[in-house]
Amino acid sequence: MKFTAVPAIVLLSALAACAPKSTPAPGADATAKPVATVNGKPLPAAEFTFFSQTVAGKPPGELTPEQRSQLLDTLVRAEVVAQQAEKDGLDKQGDAPQSMAMMRLQVLERAAMANYLKDRKPTDAELKAEYDAQVAAMPKTQYKARHILVKTKEEADAIIAELKKGAKFEKLAADKSLDNSRTNGGDLGWFGPNNMVKPFADAVASLKKGETTSAPVQTEFGWHVIRLDDTRPITPPAFDAAKDKIEQIVEAKKFKAYEDGLLAAAKVDKTP
Repeated sequence: MKFTAVPAIVLLSALAACAPKSTPAPGADATAKPVATVNGKPLPAAEFTFFSQTVAGKPPGELTPEQRSQLLDTLVRAEVVAQQAEKDGLDKQGDAPQSMAMMRLQVLERAAMANYLKDRKPTDAELKAEYDAQVAAMPKTQYKARHILVKTKEEADAIIAELKKGAKFEKLAADKSLDNSRTNGGDLGWFGPNNMVKPFADAVASLKKGETTSAPVQTEFGWHVIRLDDTRPITPPAFDAAKDKIEQIVEAKKFKAYEDGLLAAAKVDKTP
Protein backbone atom coordinates (compact mmCIF):
# COMPACT_ATOMS: atom_id res chain seq x y z
CA MET A 1 0.00 0.00 0.00
CA LYS A 2 1.54 3.29 -1.13
CA PHE A 3 0.20 6.81 -0.78
CA THR A 4 2.90 9.10 -2.14
CA ALA A 5 2.07 8.29 -5.77
CA VAL A 6 -1.44 9.67 -5.31
CA PRO A 7 -1.91 13.47 -5.26
CA ALA A 8 -2.73 14.74 -1.78
CA ILE A 9 -5.89 16.41 -2.98
CA VAL A 10 -7.26 13.06 -4.20
CA LEU A 11 -6.76 11.40 -0.84
CA LEU A 12 -8.06 14.40 1.08
CA SER A 13 -11.24 14.39 -0.98
CA ALA A 14 -12.04 11.07 0.66
CA LEU A 15 -12.46 12.95 3.93
CA ALA A 16 -15.50 14.66 2.49
CA ALA A 17 -17.01 11.65 0.73
CA CYS A 18 -16.16 8.82 3.11
CA ALA A 19 -15.58 10.37 6.51
CA PRO A 20 -16.45 7.96 9.32
CA LYS A 21 -19.89 8.55 10.83
CA SER A 22 -18.80 7.47 14.30
CA THR A 23 -16.31 8.86 16.78
CA PRO A 24 -12.56 8.70 15.95
CA ALA A 25 -10.91 5.32 16.16
CA PRO A 26 -9.23 4.21 19.38
CA GLY A 27 -5.88 5.91 19.81
CA ALA A 28 -7.05 9.28 18.51
CA ASP A 29 -5.94 11.19 21.62
CA ALA A 30 -6.47 14.93 21.20
CA THR A 31 -3.84 15.60 23.92
CA ALA A 32 -1.12 13.51 22.28
CA LYS A 33 2.05 15.04 20.88
CA PRO A 34 1.63 16.46 17.35
CA VAL A 35 2.78 14.16 14.58
CA ALA A 36 4.46 17.05 12.76
CA THR A 37 4.84 20.81 12.74
CA VAL A 38 4.47 22.63 9.44
CA ASN A 39 5.67 26.23 9.36
CA GLY A 40 5.01 26.47 13.08
CA LYS A 41 1.55 24.92 12.88
CA PRO A 42 1.21 21.57 14.70
CA LEU A 43 -0.59 18.66 13.07
CA PRO A 44 -2.48 16.95 15.93
CA ALA A 45 -2.18 13.19 16.37
CA ALA A 46 -5.98 12.97 16.37
CA GLU A 47 -6.08 14.58 12.94
CA PHE A 48 -3.54 12.11 11.59
CA THR A 49 -5.46 9.18 13.08
CA PHE A 50 -8.66 10.41 11.48
CA PHE A 51 -6.88 10.86 8.15
CA SER A 52 -5.38 7.37 8.36
CA GLN A 53 -8.71 5.79 9.29
CA THR A 54 -10.44 7.51 6.39
CA VAL A 55 -7.83 7.00 3.68
CA ALA A 56 -6.24 3.69 4.68
CA GLY A 57 -9.23 2.19 6.48
CA LYS A 58 -7.27 1.64 9.71
CA PRO A 59 -5.53 3.69 12.41
CA PRO A 60 -1.80 4.48 12.13
CA GLY A 61 -0.93 1.83 14.73
CA GLU A 62 -2.10 -0.88 12.33
CA LEU A 63 0.04 0.37 9.44
CA THR A 64 3.64 -0.57 8.76
CA PRO A 65 6.27 2.10 9.54
CA GLU A 66 6.69 2.70 5.81
CA GLN A 67 2.94 3.12 5.30
CA ARG A 68 2.67 5.52 8.25
CA SER A 69 5.55 7.57 6.86
CA GLN A 70 4.00 7.70 3.41
CA LEU A 71 0.61 8.70 4.79
CA LEU A 72 2.10 11.39 7.01
CA ASP A 73 4.06 12.77 4.05
CA THR A 74 0.78 13.03 2.14
CA LEU A 75 -0.90 14.91 4.97
CA VAL A 76 2.09 17.24 5.39
CA ARG A 77 2.15 17.92 1.65
CA ALA A 78 -1.55 18.81 1.73
CA GLU A 79 -0.99 21.11 4.73
CA VAL A 80 1.87 22.91 2.96
CA VAL A 81 -0.31 23.50 -0.10
CA ALA A 82 -3.28 24.63 2.03
CA GLN A 83 -1.13 27.12 3.95
CA GLN A 84 0.19 28.60 0.72
CA ALA A 85 -3.34 28.80 -0.69
CA GLU A 86 -4.42 30.76 2.39
CA LYS A 87 -1.41 33.09 2.04
CA ASP A 88 -2.49 33.70 -1.55
CA GLY A 89 -6.01 34.49 -0.35
CA LEU A 90 -7.51 31.58 -2.26
CA ASP A 91 -9.74 30.66 0.67
CA LYS A 92 -11.62 33.90 -0.04
CA GLN A 93 -11.75 33.64 -3.83
CA GLY A 94 -13.96 31.87 -6.36
CA ASP A 95 -16.08 29.05 -5.01
CA ALA A 96 -13.74 28.31 -2.10
CA PRO A 97 -15.73 30.20 0.60
CA GLN A 98 -18.98 28.57 -0.49
CA SER A 99 -17.40 25.12 -0.72
CA MET A 100 -15.90 25.46 2.75
CA ALA A 101 -19.23 26.65 4.13
CA MET A 102 -21.04 23.68 2.60
CA MET A 103 -18.39 21.32 3.96
CA ARG A 104 -18.94 22.77 7.44
CA LEU A 105 -22.68 22.13 7.16
CA GLN A 106 -22.16 18.55 5.97
CA VAL A 107 -19.64 17.68 8.69
CA LEU A 108 -21.73 19.18 11.49
CA GLU A 109 -24.92 17.59 10.21
CA ARG A 110 -23.25 14.16 10.20
CA ALA A 111 -21.95 14.78 13.70
CA ALA A 112 -25.36 15.94 14.90
CA MET A 113 -27.03 12.88 13.40
CA ALA A 114 -24.53 10.48 15.00
CA ASN A 115 -24.91 12.21 18.36
CA TYR A 116 -28.73 12.25 18.23
CA LEU A 117 -29.07 8.61 17.15
CA LYS A 118 -26.45 7.08 19.46
CA ASP A 119 -29.06 6.48 22.19
CA ARG A 120 -32.02 6.10 19.86
CA LYS A 121 -31.33 2.87 18.02
CA PRO A 122 -34.46 1.49 16.34
CA THR A 123 -36.25 -1.23 18.27
CA ASP A 124 -37.30 -4.50 16.64
CA ALA A 125 -40.90 -3.30 16.79
CA GLU A 126 -40.00 -0.08 14.96
CA LEU A 127 -38.08 -2.00 12.32
CA LYS A 128 -40.91 -4.46 11.76
CA ALA A 129 -43.48 -1.67 11.50
CA GLU A 130 -41.35 0.17 8.94
CA TYR A 131 -40.76 -3.05 7.00
CA ASP A 132 -44.52 -3.70 6.84
CA ALA A 133 -45.11 -0.11 5.67
CA GLN A 134 -42.45 -0.39 2.97
CA VAL A 135 -43.83 -3.70 1.72
CA ALA A 136 -47.36 -2.28 1.63
CA ALA A 137 -46.14 0.67 -0.45
CA MET A 138 -44.22 -1.52 -2.92
CA PRO A 139 -45.61 -2.10 -6.42
CA LYS A 140 -47.25 -5.49 -6.60
CA THR A 141 -46.52 -6.26 -10.26
CA GLN A 142 -43.59 -6.31 -12.66
CA TYR A 143 -44.09 -5.92 -16.39
CA LYS A 144 -42.35 -7.23 -19.50
CA ALA A 145 -42.99 -4.97 -22.44
CA ARG A 146 -41.74 -3.76 -25.79
CA HIS A 147 -41.92 -0.26 -27.19
CA ILE A 148 -41.20 1.78 -30.29
CA LEU A 149 -39.98 5.31 -29.65
CA VAL A 150 -40.32 8.02 -32.30
CA LYS A 151 -40.14 11.81 -32.38
CA THR A 152 -43.68 12.74 -33.39
CA LYS A 153 -47.25 11.67 -32.72
CA GLU A 154 -47.80 11.35 -36.45
CA GLU A 155 -45.01 8.76 -36.72
CA ALA A 156 -46.44 6.85 -33.76
CA ASP A 157 -49.96 6.93 -35.26
CA ALA A 158 -48.59 5.54 -38.52
CA ILE A 159 -46.87 2.69 -36.65
CA ILE A 160 -50.08 1.80 -34.81
CA ALA A 161 -51.87 1.74 -38.17
CA GLU A 162 -49.24 -0.63 -39.57
CA LEU A 163 -49.59 -2.92 -36.54
CA LYS A 164 -53.34 -3.08 -37.06
CA LYS A 165 -52.69 -4.22 -40.62
CA GLY A 166 -50.57 -7.12 -39.37
CA ALA A 167 -47.04 -5.70 -39.28
CA LYS A 168 -44.67 -7.34 -36.79
CA PHE A 169 -43.97 -5.21 -33.72
CA GLU A 170 -40.37 -6.44 -33.46
CA LYS A 171 -39.66 -5.56 -37.11
CA LEU A 172 -41.10 -2.07 -36.78
CA ALA A 173 -39.12 -1.50 -33.58
CA ALA A 174 -35.89 -2.56 -35.31
CA ASP A 175 -36.60 -0.33 -38.31
CA LYS A 176 -38.09 2.78 -36.70
CA SER A 177 -37.42 3.05 -32.98
CA LEU A 178 -34.98 5.66 -31.68
CA ASP A 179 -34.32 3.67 -28.50
CA ASN A 180 -31.41 1.25 -28.06
CA SER A 181 -33.95 -1.50 -27.37
CA ARG A 182 -34.57 -1.61 -31.13
CA THR A 183 -31.73 -4.14 -31.40
CA ASN A 184 -33.94 -6.51 -29.36
CA GLY A 185 -37.15 -5.73 -31.18
CA GLY A 186 -38.07 -3.07 -28.62
CA ASP A 187 -37.80 -5.47 -25.67
CA LEU A 188 -37.38 -3.63 -22.35
CA GLY A 189 -37.15 -6.76 -20.22
CA TRP A 190 -38.76 -6.91 -16.78
CA PHE A 191 -39.34 -3.67 -14.88
CA GLY A 192 -41.45 -2.23 -12.11
CA PRO A 193 -43.62 0.88 -12.45
CA ASN A 194 -41.11 2.90 -10.43
CA ASN A 195 -38.46 2.22 -13.08
CA MET A 196 -40.35 4.12 -15.78
CA VAL A 197 -41.62 7.67 -16.14
CA LYS A 198 -45.23 7.94 -15.00
CA PRO A 199 -47.03 8.26 -18.36
CA PHE A 200 -45.22 5.17 -19.62
CA ALA A 201 -45.85 3.19 -16.41
CA ASP A 202 -49.52 4.16 -16.36
CA ALA A 203 -49.95 3.09 -19.97
CA VAL A 204 -48.31 -0.28 -19.35
CA ALA A 205 -50.45 -0.91 -16.26
CA SER A 206 -53.61 -0.29 -18.28
CA LEU A 207 -52.79 -2.99 -20.83
CA LYS A 208 -53.68 -6.66 -20.84
CA LYS A 209 -51.06 -9.24 -21.78
CA GLY A 210 -50.45 -9.18 -25.54
CA GLU A 211 -52.22 -5.85 -25.95
CA THR A 212 -50.73 -2.76 -27.65
CA THR A 213 -51.56 0.85 -26.80
CA SER A 214 -54.37 2.08 -29.01
CA ALA A 215 -52.95 5.61 -28.99
CA PRO A 216 -49.38 6.92 -28.73
CA VAL A 217 -48.00 7.66 -25.27
CA GLN A 218 -46.04 10.87 -24.84
CA THR A 219 -43.14 11.21 -22.39
CA GLU A 220 -40.18 13.54 -22.11
CA PHE A 221 -38.31 11.20 -24.47
CA GLY A 222 -40.81 11.30 -27.34
CA TRP A 223 -43.82 9.26 -28.45
CA HIS A 224 -44.14 5.56 -27.58
CA VAL A 225 -46.07 2.65 -28.97
CA ILE A 226 -46.11 -0.02 -26.24
CA ARG A 227 -46.96 -3.71 -26.16
CA LEU A 228 -47.32 -5.60 -22.89
CA ASP A 229 -45.88 -9.12 -23.22
CA ASP A 230 -46.20 -10.49 -19.68
CA THR A 231 -46.64 -9.71 -15.98
CA ARG A 232 -45.50 -11.34 -12.74
CA PRO A 233 -45.99 -10.59 -9.04
CA ILE A 234 -43.21 -8.85 -7.13
CA THR A 235 -41.92 -10.79 -4.13
CA PRO A 236 -40.73 -8.45 -1.37
CA PRO A 237 -37.38 -9.21 0.29
CA ALA A 238 -37.45 -11.09 3.58
CA PHE A 239 -37.30 -8.96 6.73
CA ASP A 240 -33.83 -10.22 7.69
CA ALA A 241 -32.46 -9.43 4.22
CA ALA A 242 -33.88 -5.92 4.33
CA LYS A 243 -33.17 -5.19 7.99
CA ASP A 244 -30.05 -3.06 7.49
CA LYS A 245 -31.78 -0.89 4.89
CA ILE A 246 -34.89 -0.60 7.06
CA GLU A 247 -32.73 0.50 9.98
CA GLN A 248 -31.27 3.30 7.86
CA ILE A 249 -34.78 4.42 6.88
CA VAL A 250 -36.00 4.46 10.49
CA GLU A 251 -32.93 6.38 11.65
CA ALA A 252 -33.32 8.89 8.82
CA LYS A 253 -36.94 9.46 9.81
CA LYS A 254 -36.00 9.94 13.47
CA PHE A 255 -33.35 12.48 12.60
CA LYS A 256 -35.70 14.29 10.23
CA ALA A 257 -38.21 14.64 13.06
CA TYR A 258 -35.41 16.10 15.19
CA GLU A 259 -34.47 18.50 12.39
CA ASP A 260 -38.13 19.49 11.97
CA GLY A 261 -38.27 20.36 15.66
CA LEU A 262 -35.15 22.49 15.44
CA LEU A 263 -36.49 24.25 12.38
CA ALA A 264 -39.84 24.94 14.03
CA ALA A 265 -38.07 26.53 17.01
CA ALA A 266 -35.63 28.55 14.91
CA LYS A 267 -36.09 32.20 13.97
CA VAL A 268 -35.74 32.30 10.20
CA ASP A 269 -36.04 35.43 8.08
CA LYS A 270 -35.98 34.76 4.35
CA THR A 271 -35.10 37.51 1.92
CA PRO A 272 -37.70 37.72 -0.87
